[in-house]
Amino acid sequence: MPLVEGGNQAAGLAAPTGRRPVQVIAVASGKGGVGKTNVSVNLATVQALRGRKVWMLDADLGLANVDVLLGLNVRRNLSHVLDGSCELADIVVEGPGGMKIVPASSGVARMTNLGPAECGGLIQAFSEVADDVDLLVVDTAAGISTSVTMFARAAHHALVVVCDEPASITDAYALIKVLVRDHGMHQVQVLANMVRSPAEGKALYNKIARVTDRYLDVSLNYAGYVPYDDFLRKALQRQQPVVSVYPESRSSTAFKKLADMADTWSVPSGPGGHLEFFFERALGGDGTAAEARP
Repeated sequence: MPLVEGGNQAAGLAAPTGRRPVQVIAVASGKGGVGKTNVSVNLATVQALRGRKVWMLDADLGLANVDVLLGLNVRRNLSHVLDGSCELADIVVEGPGGMKIVPASSGVARMTNLGPAECGGLIQAFSEVADDVDLLVVDTAAGISTSVTMFARAAHHALVVVCDEPASITDAYALIKVLVRDHGMHQVQVLANMVRSPAEGKALYNKIARVTDRYLDVSLNYAGYVPYDDFLRKALQRQQPVVSVYPESRSSTAFKKLADMADTWSVPSGPGGHLEFFFERALGGDGTAAEARP
């Protein structure tokens, strides 16, 4: 049957397992073309190659391109899950490093206009695979649509990717403002992408931070930078992550540093009172909050 939001997340839950929570990172951007999907894929690949049980959700629901970027043969996708013709586990494909990828559709107009109930149902469906995942990377669509904001809110951390052009900076701020004012988020990570130097990356972050410090109640954190790199372009042409095919490149080094930093980001020790991925794993074996992840 089609996915719908279940309302109260606690309703119908199986006995809590006592396992530590899954870390969920939503990668977002104010505008398209800033390299967001590349960031998602390479971050997920680094962690998979390090032995983590990684899943990646292509949450650009109507213009999916993770499968194209990785040269994957996908027969079914989220549109089939949402119309009730199969379950979430039926569409999963294997990606680099053994990670599991949940593909979305491309060119299916209705998928770009999902309402809160359908987005909520998709978020809750991930409880089916909770036994097999340590980290979920959610590659959202660009912009401030319902799906973007719901997926970001349901994650532990929102990583906003920005590049040094006026539209990217302006739209990144608009996205952060919506997440903070309309969805109650108080912490956002910012990654500077396609920059020429470390100084340029930090300056780009500072441009956004100066505005958020003045107008928003948010802790804006600098997640680092990814340099402009010809090897990244070559990896794209080969439809493989740069961290796999050019592991010593400048961009690969940057993605490894990003993964190191992401490992320091805390995972809440219990449910946050709103719709979340892997809600059950936030509960301990006796129904109380699980211990914080080390």
